Amino acid sequence: MTMPSQAELDPASVRVLVVEDDLELAELVVARLRREGFDVSHAADGASARDRILVEHPDVVVLDAMLPGLDGFGVCRAVRPTFAGGILMLTALDDDVDQVLGLELGADDYAVKPVSPRVLVARVRALARRARPPATARATLRIGPLEVDPRRREVAVDGQPVDVTTAEFDLLWYLAERAGTVVSREDLYRDLHGVRYDGIDRGVDVHVSRLRQKLGDDPRAPRFLKTVRGAGYLLTPGSP
Repeated sequence: MTMPSQAELDPASVRVLVVEDDLELAELVVARLRREGFDVSHAADGASARDRILVEHPDVVVLDAMLPGLDGFGVCRAVRPTFAGGILMLTALDDDVDQVLGLELGADDYAVKPVSPRVLVARVRALARRARPPATARATLRIGPLEVDPRRREVAVDGQPVDVTTAEFDLLWYLAERAGTVVSREDLYRDLHGVRYDGIDRGVDVHVSRLRQKLGDDPRAPRFLKTVRGAGYLLTPGSP
């Protein structure tokens, strides 16, 4: 995937909104991200976070799932139709249901609390890079009836536009650049998230599943996105 390196990312130009009702934890997260140079602000509840996201359009939102009143899932559901920035969902429990729900509602990534500062910073950087594609991004890739445009960040199948999230686009672009080649889950995770795959995270699988639905793939006989058992994923030109 063509992405700028971490050295090319200016953290001072990246606006991060941390949404966390635990003020002590919020202070720690905000302080760590500011030490890394990010422009960070804080919201303590879901309703104010929703309003600020829709008005301010931060580059990345670090969103706690469990918030008083409107929870993180509700915030994600409310803003995703119009918010194009990255959303990192923080879940308190290592629960597949919560994690998958967040991704299904449009979160780009998730982490289980307590998350290490190093992992948090790496994932915020990865989401920031996705929101800032390089000016030298390559031309549209056409794989059979599938078109992936990295400049406009648009996808079309048979000439019809397909609505995808930031994370789904990045996954599809990564596979499109390697069309016809099997790509391992480990490589996908490392290159898209900036950290090593832990062998547990199901985020890539969820995004692949959602992409298949949006591209019109039959899960029993996928047209574009195929799973190669024990090896990874393969993007093919598709066939009628």
